[in-house]
Amino acid sequence: MNSSLREKSSQYLKQFLGDPSGEFRDGQWEAIAALVEERAHLLVVQRTGWGKSLVYFLATRLLRDSGIGPTLLISPLLSLMRNQIAMASRIGIAAGTINSSNTEQWDEVFTKLRQDELDVLLISPERLANGDFVSRHLLPNVGRLGLFVVDEAHCISDWGHDFRPDYRRIGRIVRNLPPNVSVLATTATANDRVIEDIRFQLGAKLRVHRGPLARDSLWLQTWKLPHREQRFAWLAQHIPRLPGVGIVYVLTVRDAERLAEWLRSEGIEALAYSGRSDDRESKEAALLENRCKVLVATTALGMGFDKPDIGFIIHYQRPSSVIAYYQQVGRAGRNVERALGLLMEGEEDDEIANYFMMKAFPSEENLERILWLLDDSEQGLTERQLQAGVNMPAGELQSALKFLGTMDPPPAVVTGRIWTRTPHPYQSDGDRVERVLELRREELAVMKQYMAGESCLMQLLQRELNDPAAEPCGRCAVCRGGTLTSLDIDSAVVTRAEMFLRRSEREIKPRAMWIGETKGLIDKELRCEKGRVLAPWGGSGWGPSIRKGKQETGQFDDELVTAVVEMIERWIPDPAPTWLACVPSNRHPELVPDFARRLALRLGLPYHEAIEKVAETEPQKMMQNSVKQSNNVRGAFAVKRECVQQNEAVFLVDDLVDSGWTFTVTGVLLREAGSGPVFPLALGDTSSSSGYNQSGTRQVRRQLLGKVLEELDSRQNKSQDEGDASNE
Repeated sequence: MNSSLREKSSQYLKQFLGDPSGEFRDGQWEAIAALVEERAHLLVVQRTGWGKSLVYFLATRLLRDSGIGPTLLISPLLSLMRNQIAMASRIGIAAGTINSSNTEQWDEVFTKLRQDELDVLLISPERLANGDFVSRHLLPNVGRLGLFVVDEAHCISDWGHDFRPDYRRIGRIVRNLPPNVSVLATTATANDRVIEDIRFQLGAKLRVHRGPLARDSLWLQTWKLPHREQRFAWLAQHIPRLPGVGIVYVLTVRDAERLAEWLRSEGIEALAYSGRSDDRESKEAALLENRCKVLVATTALGMGFDKPDIGFIIHYQRPSSVIAYYQQVGRAGRNVERALGLLMEGEEDDEIANYFMMKAFPSEENLERILWLLDDSEQGLTERQLQAGVNMPAGELQSALKFLGTMDPPPAVVTGRIWTRTPHPYQSDGDRVERVLELRREELAVMKQYMAGESCLMQLLQRELNDPAAEPCGRCAVCRGGTLTSLDIDSAVVTRAEMFLRRSEREIKPRAMWIGETKGLIDKELRCEKGRVLAPWGGSGWGPSIRKGKQETGQFDDELVTAVVEMIERWIPDPAPTWLACVPSNRHPELVPDFARRLALRLGLPYHEAIEKVAETEPQKMMQNSVKQSNNVRGAFAVKRECVQQNEAVFLVDDLVDSGWTFTVTGVLLREAGSGPVFPLALGDTSSSSGYNQSGTRQVRRQLLGKVLEELDSRQNKSQDEGDASNE
């Protein structure tokens, strides 16, 4: 190897790290040299914190010094690379990003790219789905790239734990690269199966640089705490005693919000972090700067987050695979002598894992339905228009469209916001999907084996990642034959946790716009006020009592009346309602009115049967997206004007809330009939944001499957009888 290049690279390393004594770790220089001198195609598989970003930034600097073109870096988490970009500037690297949050800077970034003033362009894989970006900015610059980087490359493989369909587009770009462009793919979580799939996508010439995955500073322990109140109590009791700052990983957004709220109520500086958080950057900064004790996070805080002195990673629930677990627990212990990786198991874990497995791939029936709708449309359809025609949640529809658009060749493509059918036939890959799902089930079984703690925990993680250096660590709870931290739980804290979990109400936000068949703003004077729902449908606390009344006894218990009264006392709506009405149901005509009457009696307010159901509709829980839900209830209700208390605020009561469209429609009718402000009030939350609707979703899908098949059969029979108009 070129010794002068090595010396120059060492100087850049010291500048990059800000450490005059900095040295390369095993394998770093070898990877850089292969990219710069051999123009190689490499896959680097190294543990989190090893320094994979250092490899591509130093290789970029050396290539640019030689007059070679810029680097294109594909990363799923651009927001978490800010500190890396700042570090890269120490060696004179000019980096720019193209993402949805900096659209006002795009022209400047593209100008710098054209004028060769940009050393690194960072984009997300989703940007590759934008045909305008690919044709106007990517393809014209492919020929002069010096380095093409795929960060978190395991996302390419649907065998991996975090497959992202847009990563499949990367293979097409690599196949169009000139032979002298270096290619680097990096990941910390790729076993042999995933590595082979990455090689299939990126080309047979891909070489693998692999290092040991164990971290000597990481101490692992598992234990089962089935009930939420137990885990809440242990966390509140022991987090203040744990070293440094850390992360508690949860599986749902709702758990992140509730657990963080609970920890704050116990005097712990905790913040909730998820893909729905509007202020993720400030929360990342709070942890990076040690201004909070803990982030309670979903997997949205994972790949790319780099804080070298995290003292503990706790999993409130069990991940679905040890590979996913390694990705997350590997955030800890990078630059400390000892960090804890603690994994709990709860009673809800299997249900959540099965739900996510079920969501991994779109069903064949839904894909066929989407393609049928596109076939019947000459101009193409937007996602909103497709929602009206296919009964799928918006997120699942987006995933299904992405699945179709990333097939090779794609049977459907998007231009701007319009999806159109291509001439390419849809080729079902059901066998592969089933094999992947079977793998997920096997991974879940291994995760349960990890929880059982019958062998070294670190060695099991390494073995699942096919690490050839796997051996007993000597540090984990299994190797040490005991526990690493106290498992004691104070019964008084458990009692407080139980009371907190029972108070799990949330706000019902009013809708401001009509969608579906009628579009436009809802008049402000007709909108509902902010409402309240008592508890998640599938959660602990009041959830079991709500489900029992709805599904078993046919009557809600008086304890729920008391709970709602106490919730109203905490809420204090303004202006205070002076009467009650409820949303009627023809299927359960007495369930909600009976509850509303008892609630009115306890509140000392009159109850009026002001709303009636005038059209039979499908249950709202059968409607899987907002367009379907809106269309389903429009015209289904009427108001008896003589029962409306004119200009008086009203509690509008229902048993369950999902999309909020039933409250929206009936609330507008009440306001049009002369009522005062309408305050929605529900017992159970079945929406996806509640985090607990997994079992309900499965039941709905089974019911929907029959309906979809019937409609497809009807469509096919009609085509045979009348001739297929799309072929004429």
